[in-house]
Amino acid sequence: MHWGTVFMPHNAEKRIIVTGAAGFIGYHVCTRLLAQGYTVWGLDDCNPYYAVSLKQARFGLLETHPAFHGCRQDITDKPALQRLMESVAPEAVIHLAAQAGVRYSIENPDAYTASNLVGFMNILEGVRHSGTKHLIYASSSSVYGANRKTPYAVHQAVDHPVSLYAATKKSNELLAHAYASLYDIPMTGLRFFTVYGPWGRPDMAYYEFTRRIIAGEPITLNNQGMMKRDFTYIDDVVEGIVRLIAHPPAHNPGWDAEEPNAATSDAPWAIHNIGNAQPVDLFSFVSELERVIGQKAVVQFADMQAGDVLETSADCTSLYQLTGFAPRTSLAEGLDLFVRWYRTYYGV
Repeated sequence: MHWGTVFMPHNAEKRIIVTGAAGFIGYHVCTRLLAQGYTVWGLDDCNPYYAVSLKQARFGLLETHPAFHGCRQDITDKPALQRLMESVAPEAVIHLAAQAGVRYSIENPDAYTASNLVGFMNILEGVRHSGTKHLIYASSSSVYGANRKTPYAVHQAVDHPVSLYAATKKSNELLAHAYASLYDIPMTGLRFFTVYGPWGRPDMAYYEFTRRIIAGEPITLNNQGMMKRDFTYIDDVVEGIVRLIAHPPAHNPGWDAEEPNAATSDAPWAIHNIGNAQPVDLFSFVSELERVIGQKAVVQFADMQAGDVLETSADCTSLYQLTGFAPRTSLAEGLDLFVRWYRTYYGV
């Protein structure tokens, strides 16, 4: 489908735009929304940051559904984006398109400026002019940066990013707050914690480890393996996102400007963590992956990578209080589901 062609559903309250629809999280979000009766406009430019064939395969599955309208375009194309958003006038926009990856932001910073800053501004302008009632957008656990107090809580200050990627995500939160304050548009930011599962991103460690272990190639553990990650299964993340659609943030009358809470505001704006709340050290993670694959890993060690952090751990209290969300998928179950998908998809 092209930007200029818009098909309107019968129920005006069930229209949603999802950006990054051919991406890992976006694909699963679209699948869930379609199953729940939404009409979905899915936007993606299918850029070559990782295998385009994987993105096209996800998009192809979505396009078999009659209520899905795929748009292969870039969010940096402001006029086209504006036309689409004003034509659809969606109930909500779920903005997941971004240039991902901490390490790649060191190699190609311009890609992050274009997608994560210019693209995000275009989304905000589109929301403003389309009458959208709620913007839900992807932030990242990386915004916690140099913070060492765990679990990370949304009321903590996040003023010390250690990667350009993290800085762009923090910027998104600030820009969203400005628009919520200026135009009274509800804005919800979600800080994702190491999302994994079927149809995942090949640049993520769990995906690369799986490929290498099956192929008998060595895997590399950075910082001598002395790191922890809050691995969060994709279905749990999708559940949290979809529940939030019906919970746009409101003005918080209890917000204190003299002692401000960093997670809420007197504007209709909020930030939530969305994670498993059970960080796992890399040695335990590799052991679980070896068990699921049925093969031992050849392990080598390396120093800490620039932009990485020692541990991620999510305090999801605010999201639970608002929606009742709590992750349900154990690491053992999640890795089993991922490896089964991996073997089927790649025929190994």
